[in-house]
Amino acid sequence: MNEQTLPGNGLVSAFDYQSALADTGLAQTLAQQRKALAEFDTGTLEAREESVAFWINAYNFFMLEQILTERPHGQLVSSVWDYGGRVNPFVDSVFERENFVIGGERFSLNQIEKGVLLGEDYQSRGWKDARVHFAVNCASVGCPPLRDTLYTADNIERLLAESTRRAFNTDRHLKMQGDTLYLTELFKWYEDDFNEASGSTKAFIEEWADSAVVEAGVGTSNIKFINYDWALNLRANFPELR
Repeated sequence: MNEQTLPGNGLVSAFDYQSALADTGLAQTLAQQRKALAEFDTGTLEAREESVAFWINAYNFFMLEQILTERPHGQLVSSVWDYGGRVNPFVDSVFERENFVIGGERFSLNQIEKGVLLGEDYQSRGWKDARVHFAVNCASVGCPPLRDTLYTADNIERLLAESTRRAFNTDRHLKMQGDTLYLTELFKWYEDDFNEASGSTKAFIEEWADSAVVEAGVGTSNIKFINYDWALNLRANFPELR
């Protein structure tokens, strides 16, 4: 992982796939982790903190494992959409494939994110948290940063707050020009989650952003969206890390 703090305490991170692939123990490590998740009893996750942390970590692991293990012609994909979906609508996207086994049950990445972390069961328990959108990472430049530490029951609240706040300090996710507030397309795709959490998109930002960002946004009256960059989250694809 390459995390870098930006001016204003923004954050970007890239994953070093080549170093991971050069590790002779990678295949064994991935196999051990997949086995542990496949055999894990999710019924033991009784508290919100440990449950949310577990499913975020599972999502992020499976996303990375997918990139590292399915390499067409031995090469890393340039984008997760290379697996199918937008580019090839006749092939399920990486987000829709039910290839990931947890507790003996098959999941897709979408099912982990939208069916569990943001699903009805979590909602009924009061566990649903829109900040999850700034914690799960889709291996793309446009995603909120993948952190260099695992989420745990002890750090989940701090890291969710920090990851959300620091995303708002990063121009890729939030910036202001004149009276226009430019936001990551996450706010367009998951508007209902943010409205449910705080009442509106701007109210969600005001709740979790630094005071300087909140104050600067007071004068904005328009919202536009920043084109999502689906390039693989390699260091070379981040201008800030070159």
